[in-house]
Amino acid sequence: MRINTNAGGLRSACTATKMPSKRYKKALSLVDSSKAYPLSAAVEVLAKFPKAKFNETVDLAFRLGVDPKQSDQMVRGTTPLPHGAGKTVRVLVFTKPGAPAEAARAAGAEHVGFEDMIKKCVEGWTDFDVAIATPEAMTEVRKLGKVLGPRGLMPNPKTGTVTDDTGKAVREVKAGRVEFKVDKAGNIHVPVGKASFTPLQISENARTVVEAVYRARPSSVKGVYVRSVTLSLTMSPPVSVELKEFASA
Repeated sequence: MRINTNAGGLRSACTATKMPSKRYKKALSLVDSSKAYPLSAAVEVLAKFPKAKFNETVDLAFRLGVDPKQSDQMVRGTTPLPHGAGKTVRVLVFTKPGAPAEAARAAGAEHVGFEDMIKKCVEGWTDFDVAIATPEAMTEVRKLGKVLGPRGLMPNPKTGTVTDDTGKAVREVKAGRVEFKVDKAGNIHVPVGKASFTPLQISENARTVVEAVYRARPSSVKGVYVRSVTLSLTMSPPVSVELKEFASA
């Protein structure tokens, strides 16, 4: 067996694992990883972290005591954020010509259509963030499951994205309604704002999401439902959030 001993090979081996940046290390020194902070205090810690060169997303991460393989332990839902998510949401509405299409356009949907939009999606187009469909359109849209499903873009009645009231659905999504769904490992990640938000805005958005996840607890779950919650920026270490205040939510 030959071992690559040239400088290029050694350099590649050394750079394979990226070292934490000075900014990350500085942020790490500002948080006590051995403790959980009340939500408002966790947000204050986050606000002290060194800023990146871009407007980072604030992420709320949950580790749940559920078994996602069991259909009766699926955790999923939506909730409006009081202060929005700080991003422009591109909306596609599947609907035939008529009142629902007109309402969707009036509410600000970027893409509205039926057969033409289905054809584009079949060809691999996914230049949108949320898809909404009328119940009538779903007879054909559900055939896009293999295309939209893996990307989390499939309209679903449980998340309010299958409805005849397309105008209301578009307005809610545009205003900052977020969707949460437990993954195969029992985790949930939800964006709750941007680094440019005030601590109060981040705190109120995060509180809304935590309470929504607690309310979504499946009746079949035994023992501890929410095992841990952390708050972080795109490029920062996580800050553990104390759950006592939410235990009775």
